[in-house]
Amino acid sequence: MNPVPSGLPGEASHEKVIELDAVCKNYGRFRALDGIDLDVRRGERIIICGPSGSGKSTLIRCINRIETHDEGRIIVNGQILTEQLKDIATVRRDVGMVFQSFNLFPHLTILENCMLAPVQARGITKAEAREIAMHFLSKVHIPDQVHKYPGQLSGGQQQRVAIARALCMKPQIMLFDEPTSALDPEMVKEVLDTMVQLAAEGMTMLCVTHEMGFAREVADRVVFMDKGTVVECAAPSTFFTAPQSERAQDFLNQIIH
Repeated sequence: MNPVPSGLPGEASHEKVIELDAVCKNYGRFRALDGIDLDVRRGERIIICGPSGSGKSTLIRCINRIETHDEGRIIVNGQILTEQLKDIATVRRDVGMVFQSFNLFPHLTILENCMLAPVQARGITKAEAREIAMHFLSKVHIPDQVHKYPGQLSGGQQQRVAIARALCMKPQIMLFDEPTSALDPEMVKEVLDTMVQLAAEGMTMLCVTHEMGFAREVADRVVFMDKGTVVECAAPSTFFTAPQSERAQDFLNQIIH
């Protein structure tokens, strides 16, 4: 059987793949998340925005247990996130994540970076892993760079490799934590184009970003956060033209103008 997937998940459905119920996270006396309620359906694209320190990155890092939440409940693909390592491992097999920094292994080639996790975590053969890696490196338009090392690539290329590496685990959900914030302006477009393609193919996505043009293009809903809470959650057409809160209006005035 050909291990290369024929495609990514389809259109948004009514099936909930992420459920957050009264989720709270504290760093000492600082309340980073304060009673977050949010449901995400399969195939939905959620853009999370807001000022610095509003809890955006903490929120998505809690979804795959990079950060542990202190109160409330998080359910991913029907699996309740607990302290049990097996529960965390189950969730992480279905959830890919791309960070601000590329987090590639500098001593491994691009191909080896993409093959490592499928071989070690999913137990597939190196031949299968290579085929899957080439498939996704082609999808992000850098199959000709496979024998280079991360340090030989531009920042935009490295971030596209990071996306391909996450996709090689065949996740059902992708989390992006400000994936373009560390890039030079001329490199931002190539990464956003890759993400637009994923969105068009129906991948369930949660993306923390300040790229509002990208949000307008791909989002099903925009989640605006401030001081650890969800202030607004609306379709882009509503959020960008008629935000309901003064705080969201101030944010948009600052970031767009």
